[in-house]
Amino acid sequence: MQERSERTRRRLVHAAAEMFHRNGYASATLGEIAGAAGVTKGALYFHFASKDELAEAVQQRGYTLLHEEVRVLRESGASPLQALIDITHWLAVTLYEDPAIPASFRITKECGAGPRGPVGAQSVVVDFHAAWISAVCTLLRLARDAGELSAVEREWESAQALVAAVACGIEGLSGTGMPYRELQRKVAALWALLLPSLVAGESVRKYRARAPGGAAGGPGSGAGPEFLGAGREGAGGGAGGAACER
Repeated sequence: MQERSERTRRRLVHAAAEMFHRNGYASATLGEIAGAAGVTKGALYFHFASKDELAEAVQQRGYTLLHEEVRVLRESGASPLQALIDITHWLAVTLYEDPAIPASFRITKECGAGPRGPVGAQSVVVDFHAAWISAVCTLLRLARDAGELSAVEREWESAQALVAAVACGIEGLSGTGMPYRELQRKVAALWALLLPSLVAGESVRKYRARAPGGAAGGPGSGAGPEFLGAGREGAGGGAGGAACER
């Protein structure tokens, strides 16, 4: 019985993510969510007392997915900078493969980090934009501390701003209706352009700009710069988080 209840809850969270992503928080209805999950509204209310609770569950799933991927990348032995590159590719593919991620961004944009309902209502549990930027900036700081960012010793604040802008832009590009295959190429091209401004000299060749093998097999795969040196010659990783810090 408990396993069945948990499956129903997962279906409801997935259906809610799809509806919030497709229609927005305000327009999505509990009836539509229950219908998409294949359950009655009574079953929905057994698990979630309100649309707010569903939205929080969706954002919590997005947060969990993000931080689990960062953990996996760090435990894989990837350097912090390579993990940063790979987490942006992960975002690009997951925006198309799991509705909890684009829905989490949309809920945060539409509802902000404050209460969604009347005065005194409970605040949003996860500010997903802040969680994403926090993950990106943490990996960037780890790369700096590991000595990987040899080209930006005196331009740290500029490097943070540039990388954060690129990381946030991935979600914006996906929202234009761009196919994943094209987005994947654009993320790889952005890193091919960014890496020489972060890493000095021949060290840049150590880093792969394109998606890792697993991500390349997502909604579509496309050619793009792989290891940066080869690519240039051929052409002739608490809820919510702080923004980048010094």
